[in-house]
Amino acid sequence: MKNTHAEHLGDSPVKSRADIRFMAADGQYQTNEAWIRMETYYNPGDLSKFPEMGKAAPELAKKFFDYYGAVFAEGALTEREKSLIALAVAHTVQCPYCIDAYTQTCLEKGSNIEEMTEAVHVAVAIRGGSSLVHGVQMRKVADKVSM
Repeated sequence: MKNTHAEHLGDSPVKSRADIRFMAADGQYQTNEAWIRMETYYNPGDLSKFPEMGKAAPELAKKFFDYYGAVFAEGALTEREKSLIALAVAHTVQCPYCIDAYTQTCLEKGSNIEEMTEAVHVAVAIRGGSSLVHGVQMRKVADKVSM
């Protein structure tokens, strides 16, 4: 099965950035030289450095991480359910670090790709609906200006 997006490094046959190819409209892979040379703002390795954010303000970091841990502990919702919610929210706020972390957490808590995909679609529907409902504001202004 051909990937229509950039192939990723890691467990794929792609071994270096020079091997990364994109599928052209004719179904043939082509190298996108500009993308290969581009550095990325997002570095997946930085996720493990998250606790370092507490170095300059350890009291605040402790409070945050204690709260964070309490929020994700088993309660009225299971840890698995909370992880699915977090995955959906991560997509809504477009945080690649959160998406990586909660994709892994969802899998560890027993969710499958179908459940995870459905959770993302719920987020998409809410985000899309909230954008669309703001059209009411646009229509009110347009009606007022057009009078």
